[in-house]
Amino acid sequence: MSKPKKKPSIVERYPEDTREAAALLKQAVPLMMRHSIAPNPLHYALWYTYCQGREPELNRRLDKIVTDFDSFPAEAAVKLFRDYVIRHELEEARAGQQQVIELVDGIEDDVSLSVTGSHNYQTSLAQGLAALREPIIDDLPNVLNDLQQSTQQMQDQQEKFLYRIRAAQNEIQHLRGQLERAHVAATLDSLTQVFNRHAFTRLLEQALTGDHQGVALVMLDIDHFKQFNDQYGHPLGDRVLQHVGQLLRDALPPRATAARYGGEEFCVILRECLDTQSAHAFAENLRMRIQSLRIKVRRTDQVLDSISASFGFALAKPGDNPESLLTRADDALYQAKHSGRNQVHPEPCESALSA
Repeated sequence: MSKPKKKPSIVERYPEDTREAAALLKQAVPLMMRHSIAPNPLHYALWYTYCQGREPELNRRLDKIVTDFDSFPAEAAVKLFRDYVIRHELEEARAGQQQVIELVDGIEDDVSLSVTGSHNYQTSLAQGLAALREPIIDDLPNVLNDLQQSTQQMQDQQEKFLYRIRAAQNEIQHLRGQLERAHVAATLDSLTQVFNRHAFTRLLEQALTGDHQGVALVMLDIDHFKQFNDQYGHPLGDRVLQHVGQLLRDALPPRATAARYGGEEFCVILRECLDTQSAHAFAENLRMRIQSLRIKVRRTDQVLDSISASFGFALAKPGDNPESLLTRADDALYQAKHSGRNQVHPEPCESALSA
């Protein structure tokens, strides 16, 4: 029997590169504005999928809703999002839940059989021992035969139970793998294999809770990235992003986190970074690694030796929240780009800001 065709994951159903995605958004945003639809992630996902044109029924229903209503009902948006954007993920979750229920039910049945078999075996054993204590045993072969059968039945039930336990362990491991893959798809940037912006926001909030002494934020922006795309095409631009993502993963110190913040911009959350010198040393080392990248243009065999990045960083202070720390690191990054690029800048000092 052939296996049913695997449904594409939510990541696989949106394969567009940066240029294609930008074109779709340029179509989606005016549609949302025309119908006074709130600019939130759920609505963006719906109208992006609408412009993608791969869900004709979704397009038909959206057209009907905006025709029938003066506004876009929130409950309708949620239902459409579930039915057309994340339906495969919900189906997999329900299927996984049903598998767990069936596993537990099967194990419960086997445990009940095992308990019953154990009770019957104890009864047969007690009867056999009582018979063996009799001075004269007229039916010794039958007594021994009953004990042997009870022992064999008990062994068969235990082996069956052990088999089901092992099968359940394998199935649970499979389900765990599915959940882990779903988690990775939801938190990693598919191109660079570092965390995506959504995951980064959550991780930065966690880093700044409680006593966040020793937290630093490094932001970097690949220099002249638009020129790479314009001159060599988006595939080469994607390769540059992939190489930078690999460098980030290789260079991270313990407990540090890297993420793609957007486009050609990346962020690194450093922990146990107690001074400006440590953050500067990390950023400078990464800057030099990026500057050392050599990427070949496949159609011409030309080797690019002009890849560089600008860096800005800020150390967390008491009372900081993600927005305030991001703002200071972004200001430092702006200074690095404004001063000529391919350099590292710390956050502007308070005295400079007040001057």
